[in-house]
Amino acid sequence: MTAQTDQASAKARRITISVDAMGGDEGPAAVVAGCDVSARKNPDIQFILHGPEAELSGLVARKRALSGRVEIWDATGVVSMDDKPSHIVRNGKETSMWSAIEAVRDGTATVAVSCGNTGALMALSMIRLRKLPGVNRPAIAVLYPSSNPQGFNVMLDVGADVKADADDLLRYALMGMSYARNGLDLPRPRVGLLNVGTEEHKGRTELREAYELIRDQRDLAGFEFVGFVEGGDISGDVCDVIVTDGFTGNVAIKTGEGTASMIGDRLREAFKFSPLSRLASVLAYTSLRRLQKKIDPRRVNGGVFLGLNGTVVKSHGAADATGVSAAIKLAAQLADIKFTDKLAARVAGLPGEESIS
Repeated sequence: MTAQTDQASAKARRITISVDAMGGDEGPAAVVAGCDVSARKNPDIQFILHGPEAELSGLVARKRALSGRVEIWDATGVVSMDDKPSHIVRNGKETSMWSAIEAVRDGTATVAVSCGNTGALMALSMIRLRKLPGVNRPAIAVLYPSSNPQGFNVMLDVGADVKADADDLLRYALMGMSYARNGLDLPRPRVGLLNVGTEEHKGRTELREAYELIRDQRDLAGFEFVGFVEGGDISGDVCDVIVTDGFTGNVAIKTGEGTASMIGDRLREAFKFSPLSRLASVLAYTSLRRLQKKIDPRRVNGGVFLGLNGTVVKSHGAADATGVSAAIKLAAQLADIKFTDKLAARVAGLPGEESIS
């Protein structure tokens, strides 16, 4: 086999990731830098970057690892964080975000990644990719640092829709279970329904109804249902999947991010207090770095839109190169296991589906 044939064969095996280069607070330089970090770590991925071609070409040319692995689709429009989703749906065809979703829709790319406006990204994804059969409301799932052996819990919804009825919560449970099984390699994930208490009589009517629906699906779908869980269990080891509505989930993850940031700030202040504390920080440097990695939200950056005919990963708007690279890593993993196909099998035909995906 010739060298050219080897190169062509390797290119054919690569996963193509569609990246909105213009959505983040840090601008396209941070997004391209994140692609570069990912390219150096994973030889099996290639990129389609969406944004102004002249600007992106210059940024890509400076990154050796991206040579021959990037295609640029020229898109002059940018979706700002202040843009209303409805406006983008009607008028956003020239934007980098629309272009990034379109590459997944037409099959050119396997998965899309964007740091942009969450509402606009979800609206465009729903319009262009459409919902899976059996899904009323898509959900955003995140990996939340936890004390479980796998290091993370799956939590959904965290902001796709502020409302969810009992039937929606059932589907969130099945989608979250599929994500945990395929993404975290948990054969029989434990699912918990977030509530203000663990007693069966507590909570709103839709939560008590969802409790019964999820409980009745556990044997057929192949997961454990631990019942109601509380806020303290989000980062605990009681369950692997936490199911809630988008309003509650969004507040919870942003509270967690803020708390982690505050702890980091307070530790830095404490170690600067005196010469002895500064010496202690030097002696504890390795342990502190290990702690930082475990609670650094950049390293688990990436919310997955579940319930669509295509995979979309939402990166944090303020993500730097490390955060963008983490979102791309997640996108590549989901593409590699053909997660969207498995998820479609999981939610199809409820309540009588028999898939084990």
